[in-house]
Amino acid sequence: MVRLINKKNVHIYKNMINGYMQWQKSRTHIYNVNNKELTPCIYAMWHHDQFCVYGVPDREHTSILISNSSDGDIVAYSCEGLGFKTIRGSSKRRGAIKSTLQLVERLEQGECVAIMVDGPHGPLHRVKNGVVKIAKMSGAPIIPVGWYCNQLNFVHLPSWDKMSAPIGHCNIVNLYGEPIYVPKDISSEDESNIRTQIKTSLDDIYKRLPEVYKEAKKNKAWENVK
Repeated sequence: MVRLINKKNVHIYKNMINGYMQWQKSRTHIYNVNNKELTPCIYAMWHHDQFCVYGVPDREHTSILISNSSDGDIVAYSCEGLGFKTIRGSSKRRGAIKSTLQLVERLEQGECVAIMVDGPHGPLHRVKNGVVKIAKMSGAPIIPVGWYCNQLNFVHLPSWDKMSAPIGHCNIVNLYGEPIYVPKDISSEDESNIRTQIKTSLDDIYKRLPEVYKEAKKNKAWENVK
């Protein structure tokens, strides 16, 4: 099977996606709810919500973990174009260790990081252990986050994760969960419990988002969002 994205044409897709994200940037109006803006912190989101990083307040000091694949090349190029830093990761042991240490280093320097906790290939909505390891090593809190919009131009793409993306002017809510701290001396069993806690928090965010969005719309929350 021929891949749509390969080394010969990846630059075309990089320019296309970067162009879209640059065009979309001024049209994406995100109202942040319950973001305590802890620094440093680990923003944890589902893979289909990766564009919610538009709402992260300090892009210059936020690094996003992105896979080493050709698809990742496109995402990394676009994220850097928006002002984020990136760290490239791999599912292979050596690559995973390297990216983990880089993320911990950024956190120890007082910066934030963003991780798609079920990415890059799923299974969908299964929290992988990397985010827990990074929180354990750095001492930084995990901040679950999700986004929502009920406009018709807030679409879901035909990808494995049904990734959500705004097209044109969109008023969106980013809702943040309570910080989750991971002790350095945590056991393997308790690490599993933390993964469950992250999933539960993200599930709760999705249950709450329609009502939070409705309230934000009622209060005209986006009038002061730049």
